[in-house]
Amino acid sequence: MNGAGRQRALERVPLDARALFLAHAPFVASFLLRLGAPSSEIDDLVQEVFLVAHRRGGYVPGAAQPRTWLAAIALRVARAARRARGRSLEGTDELALEAAAGAHDPARAVELRQSLVRVQRALGALDLDHRAAFVLYELDGEPCESIAASLGVPIGTIYSRLHHARRRFLDAYRALGDEADAAMQPRYMEGR
Repeated sequence: MNGAGRQRALERVPLDARALFLAHAPFVASFLLRLGAPSSEIDDLVQEVFLVAHRRGGYVPGAAQPRTWLAAIALRVARAARRARGRSLEGTDELALEAAAGAHDPARAVELRQSLVRVQRALGALDLDHRAAFVLYELDGEPCESIAASLGVPIGTIYSRLHHARRRFLDAYRALGDEADAAMQPRYMEGR
């Protein structure tokens, strides 16, 4: 059996919270960051996701895959954290700072940081339901059927969310590019 076949077979085996954590904690942390959770809260939020998974008895094979099942829990945990803070989850620049810190070329680090900040801010323009569908499908490569099953919505709802999320994301991304271009314009060019 090849690697992909082995992975699919493993995804159909019941997993307790410990096995889920060992296999999927980095994915959950990344997903929460992409939802806009502050990095200072990621450890606590990841822990809460796996506590919920434990309370539910772990993952039981079904229509949803383990990653999308955990993503649905993470989405609910992120919403609860947002309500508890009393403010919206906004895209943070922390993810971009961490990624840029790994770049060895200073110019490349600045370029990478700007690009990642722009993507994270464009993601911030999406509400959590649209952002979750977009991140799971476009960035994490999860199938629509699994996303729909894990979120408990019809597959048509996922297709609709993806359609609207793509449009909003691109609009926000372009607008942020226009803002950056305007900020780079020399002062003597203003008003022309």
